[in-house]
This record gives sequence, C-alpha cells and structure tokens, in this order.
Amino acid sequence: MNTIKPIKTEADYDAALAEIDTLMDAKSGTSEGDRLDVLVTLVEAYEEKHWRIDPPEPIEAIKLRMQQRGLSRGVLEKVLGSKGRVSEVLNRKRPLTLEMIRRLHSLWGIPAESLIQPTTRKRRTNVRSLAQGR
Repeated sequence: MNTIKPIKTEADYDAALAEIDTLMDAKSGTSEGDRLDVLVTLVEAYEEKHWRIDPPEPIEAIKLRMQQRGLSRGVLEKVLGSKGRVSEVLNRKRPLTLEMIRRLHSLWGIPAESLIQPTTRKRRTNVRSLAQGR
C-alpha cells in the first residue's frame, strides 16, 4: 500500500477517489478500513475547500422547503404570524426575526445556517431604465 498524503491536485483527488472505490467493502477496524476512513476525510476536506456549496439565502430556503413539503402560504402564516408578515418576509421587505428563525428551524428543519444569513433584496427592473437603454 502506498503512503497516504494530502490531496493537493485534481490528480491526487482522482487517485484518492479510485482507491476509495476499491476499499468500499473494507471492514471497520482493519487496516483497509482505517485507510478508507483517512482517505474519505482527505477527500471531504478537499471538496469543502475547492467546491464548497453555500447554503441558500433565507427566503430561497423557505420557498424550497415549502415546495418540498407542498406547503401553502397559509401554513407559513401559522409559523411567522400573519398574512401581511408573510408577504413582507417573502418579498424581502421585512427581515426574519430571531423568533421566526427559531420556529422555521425547529418546525420545518430549515438549517439555521441558511436562515441567519442577511436577506438579499432582488433587484427590480425599472421600466424607465429599460426604455432608456440602461
């Protein structure tokens, strides 16, 4: 067996994945199982560094969860408070409060990491700007 070394290049990454593939049936507690554990840890670290996927921003996370579970705005009203508040939150006119974040996280399982990010306002297209070619 070759010595395990840090993954620094795509070639190193590909080689580690190929070796992981050969070790997938290794039993835990064996030298092959330990090698598999170390290689998986190295691959995960490389992927986190080079291909990190940021969590969705809060409103997109809420909309995604609603879509996944087939939930209506009425259900969201029960979580956030009122129809007006839901409208303001979804239209990015009102930020989520700490209590809203807690409820969305505990009741709907939306990762807090997504909910605590600042809400970005979607830029509206100004009809006048379009007419003037801006």
